Amino acid sequence: MFHARRALRALLIPLFAGLALTTVPAGSAHAASTLTNGGFESDGTGTATPAGWSTYSAAGQNSASFTESGGHGGNYRLSHWSSSAYKVETYQYLSGLTNGNYKLTAWVRSGGGQNSAYIALKNCGGAEQRTDIPVSASGWIRIVTSIAVTNNQCTISVTSDANAGNWLNVDDLTFTSGRTGLSVKGSDVSSLIKSEAKGGVYRNSSGTTGDALAILKGAGQNWARLKVWVNPADGYNNKARVLAAAKRVKAQGMKLLVDFHYSDTWADPGAQTVPSAWTGHSYSQLRTDVYNHTYDVLNALKSQGTTADMVQVGNEINGGMLWNAGSTSNWPQLAGLLNSGYDAVKAVNSSTQVALHLAKGGDLSGTRWWFDNAVANNVRFDVIGLSYYGYWHGTLADFQTTLDDAAARYAKPVFLAETAYPFRLDSEDAHENIIDVPSELVSGYPATTTGQTRWMKDVASIVEAVPNGRGLGVFYWESTWTAVNGNGWDPTDASSGNGWENQALFGYDDRALPAMAWFSHR
Repeated sequence: MFHARRALRALLIPLFAGLALTTVPAGSAHAASTLTNGGFESDGTGTATPAGWSTYSAAGQNSASFTESGGHGGNYRLSHWSSSAYKVETYQYLSGLTNGNYKLTAWVRSGGGQNSAYIALKNCGGAEQRTDIPVSASGWIRIVTSIAVTNNQCTISVTSDANAGNWLNVDDLTFTSGRTGLSVKGSDVSSLIKSEAKGGVYRNSSGTTGDALAILKGAGQNWARLKVWVNPADGYNNKARVLAAAKRVKAQGMKLLVDFHYSDTWADPGAQTVPSAWTGHSYSQLRTDVYNHTYDVLNALKSQGTTADMVQVGNEINGGMLWNAGSTSNWPQLAGLLNSGYDAVKAVNSSTQVALHLAKGGDLSGTRWWFDNAVANNVRFDVIGLSYYGYWHGTLADFQTTLDDAAARYAKPVFLAETAYPFRLDSEDAHENIIDVPSELVSGYPATTTGQTRWMKDVASIVEAVPNGRGLGVFYWESTWTAVNGNGWDPTDASSGNGWENQALFGYDDRALPAMAWFSHR
């Protein structure tokens, strides 16, 4: 991906050590074997302790938890708010449970600003499981968390450690059998080989120089994404370089996603330029070109023992690919090109998953239009990938709506193919950053290491919450693209700079950033 250029607002923090319910005797809590009053409908408005629930505040701030009108599904909701700083927990203790895996689902909103705000499952026999409440001042967002109950009991908790005026809403909680989590926790590392060749250095959080892939793997990354250009001017991201990078990816025990751009340079919604070697080819020839190029790269990967686990046939192909022959103005031809790619992938290895990848992950109508046409034209694919950058592609609620709809409407697994967030706004090189002023940021997510970490944890939580386990995971873009002289955005211009170094996962001191913590997402 490369692109040129009661109050409501917010922030939240990933981990909060306070307010442990273990300080409250279990017997003082409501005990039942099923969740009671998960929709907060039993008592109407203004009830500090809703039926079935208990409230705890070490500072005697129980009044910061209350029910009020304006529910997600029904008439009422649970809210946390106070005109002064507060710490409060609304919880429900369940006993007599059959041991096994359980999933807590909740619909939430938050104006942000809290030190921490989360739902949790705890005292269940294992380590507490939390999911932070994303900043979403208007649209409701569904989040989940899950745990293995091993002692026939569990406590469901909604906790806020908040500043004056901070608020959150929670509604329609359910507690059912099930398990959640993400199988894909990846990042795009396409820039790494060139970065290293130009002198790029990577360090762990302590400052020790190391292999960037090993540092990412140590943080929990389990997939890596590599883009393929046909004949790029700088000789990077081509077949030979991808083969070399794939060896290193697989040596770290990571799985591999290969992203075919079918171009000599960046392909995205604004550009899908035919590779120079294919210029002037007929549509029929282009179908053969797509097949042969895809097969050639993937078969070479397989031959060296680094078979691709997933392949993107095209990159951000909202308008099609290989313009004009494969434009969405000619769906039969676009379908033929996509199916040529699919057939080549499966000819090399039938178990490699084929993904189709669109940008604009918050665009419900555009995503439906595209995939409805793909299905109508018999395009074959296994997985749907969406790019979602919150400063361009709508709200978090928009993204969840689009992602959930794609998974259900086409009965396919889905993943977040690209996302990123800045940890600062200033540039390390002379090139202007893509996101470099506060007005471009997502409300509630500052351009700090904390804001970057929160963003990643929250988008991961949205993917985790896709119904029926269809949310595969997330790829960060572009974790290793730091500011290194000669490793700029333009493969035809060695002096071009990088507009993305403030969104890498390594800082300006080359150290691993705190946002890598998202790789350890459940």
